[in-house]
Amino acid sequence: MKEFNVAILGATGAVGTRMIQQLEQSTIPVKNVKLLASAHSAGKVLQFKGEDVTVEETTPESFEGVDLVLASAGGSVSKKFLPEAVKRGAVCVDNTSAFRMEPEVPLVIPEVNEKALYDHRGIISNPNCSTIQMVICLDPVYRKFGLKQVIVSTYQAVSGAGQSALNELMEESQQVLNGEKTDPKILPTKGDKKHYQQAFNLLPQIDVFEQDGYYTHEEWKMIHETKKIMLDDMDAKDIKVTATCVRVPIRIAHGETVYFEVADKSATTDQIKETLAAASGVVLQDDTAHQIYPQPILAEGKRDTFVGRVRPDYENEGSYHMWVVSDNLLKGAAWNTVQIAERLVADDLVRVPDNPYLGPDNH
Repeated sequence: MKEFNVAILGATGAVGTRMIQQLEQSTIPVKNVKLLASAHSAGKVLQFKGEDVTVEETTPESFEGVDLVLASAGGSVSKKFLPEAVKRGAVCVDNTSAFRMEPEVPLVIPEVNEKALYDHRGIISNPNCSTIQMVICLDPVYRKFGLKQVIVSTYQAVSGAGQSALNELMEESQQVLNGEKTDPKILPTKGDKKHYQQAFNLLPQIDVFEQDGYYTHEEWKMIHETKKIMLDDMDAKDIKVTATCVRVPIRIAHGETVYFEVADKSATTDQIKETLAAASGVVLQDDTAHQIYPQPILAEGKRDTFVGRVRPDYENEGSYHMWVVSDNLLKGAAWNTVQIAERLVADDLVRVPDNPYLGPDNH
């Protein structure tokens, strides 16, 4: 059996450390693992399968001899280094937004559109965490009953903004409990001018606002990524999608209320539930008689996506609601990335084609 040299870019971050754990538990035969990060983190010692591995500073030469790169170090880092890795023969799975909307780059949820991997040109993108958990539930419904419209409202954990934001939440929470003043520096997003207290608060802004002033970039991503994954066209009109994204003061696992209208008006709630229960990677937790429904604290640390509160909209025929919860750092990031790599290995796709994709500035 062929073994693979694997590099994890951004190995010391919240997602990177989980990538290491998911890779340890994966079916990928790993010959050697290389842990890469910034100069600030270089020299740290982490473990892979019980062995000490020293974190190295990332350079273009870091990717010599590497077969697979799993990346989660921020979009600018991916844009800088992943084309260098591809030039050196590595296939890259990227967990940032750097390449998601590039037509040449597959945007993949293995349970939904694994076949898109066959068209890769060296880089594959992992979708946004909030998109993944919604689409993995919507796609089986779409395939069986058709979809006309989706309206999603998210309740997103602070870990989605990174370890520093999570640290800020915990510090603020203690300050509020102590009756002290908070001094937010990160949330709702580092990229904007003002910062607000997240502890005991809801912030209806994730990422910066788009030029139209109406939608945040997170909302834009959910709309267009959903269409690219399900319809292979980020601007498709076949399914109407809209989103409102809200940051909530919990640590890990996003919640979403998803309203959807099916094309087949003969569909029943029980049929929708049966379809979700049979879907790969989805766990139906829907027993209102015993108050059974998905909760973030129960989803933390699990690879599955959990769905419940599936119910009809009595005011609109053919429309339904569901409540979806998933660990944003696992299925939303680290596990989906490693899962893509598993499929690449299983389907013998760990090779860069003759016409590699080297980024929008390197066509």
